[in-house]
Amino acid sequence: MINKIYLDTSVISALFDERTPERKFATEQAWLKLNDKEISGVYISELVLEELQRTAEPLKNSLLSAVSNFNVLPATEDAKRLAGIYIKHGIFPEKYFDDALHVAIAALNEIGILLSWNFTHLVKLKTRRMVSLVNAMESVFPVEIVSPPEI
Repeated sequence: MINKIYLDTSVISALFDERTPERKFATEQAWLKLNDKEISGVYISELVLEELQRTAEPLKNSLLSAVSNFNVLPATEDAKRLAGIYIKHGIFPEKYFDDALHVAIAALNEIGILLSWNFTHLVKLKTRRMVSLVNAMESVFPVEIVSPPEI
């Protein structure tokens, strides 16, 4: 059972990205699975909404509409603290604090899957292993970071 899934901004924007048809198709297939009865909730954060708000119209309206029924989680002080710990351990460069924050928000809200197309900082073996290690050290819920085709 998958339970809960957190979507970062890269997944949402890929739904509308005609420049990469294969990625768009894989995202559409994953999106269909979000309605599966094994998934108890789909989540984004206020950070995701802020990132989507920075998109130009008319795309911004489409992006916000796509996530309008998802649960929105706050970027709490605890999440910011955990993101800082990820950075301190070298999982994320300091200038990519928001990537660390996505993971922290998912972990602190006990969301088992973080879905992303960000292969630079999120969906890579080193990040997956280091996040698991830090989450275990901090007694935080484990988060599996995957790309849409892995769902």
